[in-house]
Amino acid sequence: MAAERGSPSLLALLLLLAGGGQRPGAADYCSWRGSGLSWEPRSRAVEQVHLRCTEGSLEWMYPARALRVVLEPNLSSARHTTVCIKPASDFQGASIYVERAGQLHLVVSEAEGARPHHVSCFSAHTPQRVALFLQASPQRDISRRAASFQYELLTNQGAAGPEFKKMALVEAMCRPCDNMELLMAICSSDFVVKGSIRNVSHDSENHMSQVDVSVQKVYRQKNRIFQQDEASGEWRGPIRTLLQCKVKKGGGDFLFTGNEHFGEAWLGCAPRFKDFMSIYRAARERGANPCEFQLD
Repeated sequence: MAAERGSPSLLALLLLLAGGGQRPGAADYCSWRGSGLSWEPRSRAVEQVHLRCTEGSLEWMYPARALRVVLEPNLSSARHTTVCIKPASDFQGASIYVERAGQLHLVVSEAEGARPHHVSCFSAHTPQRVALFLQASPQRDISRRAASFQYELLTNQGAAGPEFKKMALVEAMCRPCDNMELLMAICSSDFVVKGSIRNVSHDSENHMSQVDVSVQKVYRQKNRIFQQDEASGEWRGPIRTLLQCKVKKGGGDFLFTGNEHFGEAWLGCAPRFKDFMSIYRAARERGANPCEFQLD
């Protein structure tokens, strides 16, 4: 497959790399922040950054020339096959390419970067090493611009694919979870909360729905997605799912589980709480519960 129209050739990139090097202090980090203003004005080298985590972020202020970002998660046994990138809402000044089979392929253009909730995903041909190439856009002035994005490397979990809505299927299952999936969800999910549905809103453009949850109890959360409202004292939080799941507002208490992507909660298993309690108690009596859960 040929390189995307207007993209730099990989040969030219490699020649430039021969005269460049890794940014000082850039190795062994999940995230990186730097500025094109700090580079030598006469240098034509492509600067390199190495990131060694499965998720993190990059902020490139005042983009100039080019930046090569190598994602090398320091996990020898893991096989990460899908990479997802979410540009910041004010993404400007560069386009992002992925190196693949000797060619550079456009992943995020400068125009696409400003789209809200836009996530680009692609399969990694080499699971342990993915190279991204950021090319600065021509500009006549030195106005403040930033090419910023978050990244995640996802393990191969069946439905993960080249589009975000396919990636979301890993966590946002439209079908009800079976008993074993539910019991595993309370052990391994990024968040587990008991609550009720306050409201459901739909975003047809981005193929997403948002469930606003009134929380009675937080059993676990990776980050502070569910927080206490200072005025009312009520705990609340948003959970996203796929539009095609056709989520509707329902009464009663639920156990919401799921995982986080780019700082957002995505719905996994969400049984009615009374049904979950019945399933969990029966499993515990048989000694079949994979982990202990705090009963009310």
